[in-house]
Amino acid sequence: DQLGDKIGYILDGGSSGVGIESTIVGFPGGIPTIYRLGGLALEAIEAVTGPVRRLPHSSSDPQAPGMLKSHYAPARPVILMTPEERRRIVPGPADGFLVFSAPVPGVEAERQRVLSPAGSPEEAARHLFTFLRELDSAPVSRIYAELVPEEGLGRAINDRLRRAAAE
Repeated sequence: DQLGDKIGYILDGGSSGVGIESTIVGFPGGIPTIYRLGGLALEAIEAVTGPVRRLPHSSSDPQAPGMLKSHYAPARPVILMTPEERRRIVPGPADGFLVFSAPVPGVEAERQRVLSPAGSPEEAARHLFTFLRELDSAPVSRIYAELVPEEGLGRAINDRLRRAAAE
């Protein structure tokens, strides 16, 4: 979708088993450093390397792909919400919802996507970009996106959601 007519053809290998991009790790000065959170959870890396340093995203001179403040963004505005904020939102007729594990009552299916009915960050990661693209094409004027628990792949999912919502 993002490449449009910039290349002559695309070989479709099917859906990704992980869904989000790779984790990028470097070792500047011998210190394990996360440049970009991705499909390998922070806990899995630390189990091998010990504590790691995480670099914040940057607005210029990124040291790795996916480090810009705004990235992975749909055309529709994305508004982040915590699970607590989600319970207080009164859905409007043009609001779309990307939620973690439970649908928003009263919102028809074409305007919402549930990343993982089982509450699995791994399943949510597999669906993230597909569901963002689907909502971007749905009859909505904005997308409310619920942050997921900040553990395992949830950190990378939230990172992509924050970038999608950035100005």
